[in-house]
Amino acid sequence: MVLLLMALAASVSPPSPLLALTEAPRAAGEVIALKLSARVLAKAPRGDGHPVMVLPGFLGADGYSSAFRRFLGQRNFVANGWGLGRNLGPREGVLEALHETIMRLSDRYRGPVSLVGHSLGGIYARELAREMPDRIRQVVSLGSPFGEGREAASYPARLFAAMNPDEDLPIDKSMLAVAPPVPTTAVYSHGDGIVHWKTAVQSEGHSQTQSIQVRGSHCGMTLNPTVWFLVSVLLSQAPGEWKPFEATGWANLFYPTTG
Repeated sequence: MVLLLMALAASVSPPSPLLALTEAPRAAGEVIALKLSARVLAKAPRGDGHPVMVLPGFLGADGYSSAFRRFLGQRNFVANGWGLGRNLGPREGVLEALHETIMRLSDRYRGPVSLVGHSLGGIYARELAREMPDRIRQVVSLGSPFGEGREAASYPARLFAAMNPDEDLPIDKSMLAVAPPVPTTAVYSHGDGIVHWKTAVQSEGHSQTQSIQVRGSHCGMTLNPTVWFLVSVLLSQAPGEWKPFEATGWANLFYPTTG
């Protein structure tokens, strides 16, 4: 098994330069698609008023997910940012502050909190759910490189490593690929130009895990109308009644692989 994992890690490389170079224009296209999808998104499932926290990716901040959070608010979710400025990595005090926020939201709304994390934010979400599963309702990661081979399959990996040396990380890297003990959905795209999609897929999960392929860029994950609709479907499920998302009919065009 160890040899197999080592071979897998060695076989995954960063996305093609073409995907990386076209990230910005493709993300802009997703913004345009948002405007064209207003009527469809208005029919997305509504929530039950429970709190949702959206965690930004590496070097991102709450402003990047503001439109996404407004949409979740319109669908009757209490959408929150992480409130910690720019995400520079899991530095001292970051995870502790997130613990406190989750506890506060959970107490205020008398129930567990759902976490939606983009890229590095999804890794935070998974680790928080592992540490406090009684306070987390479900986790949705968007293009998050938690899988084997992530160090070699991401363009920002070297910058992240330079800013966050292994000896300073407050997380167990050997556990990143293991799904937390709550309903967990990994959303990924073959068009991801920042991290290789294979590292964003959940393998060997439990009965309440799923990986769902969407079409789009990495930077546009929180601006992609198909992601918005999917997240509203996932979060609208009642506690204890989680079930895998199934794409049927026309939806197969936007969600090519679910499993």
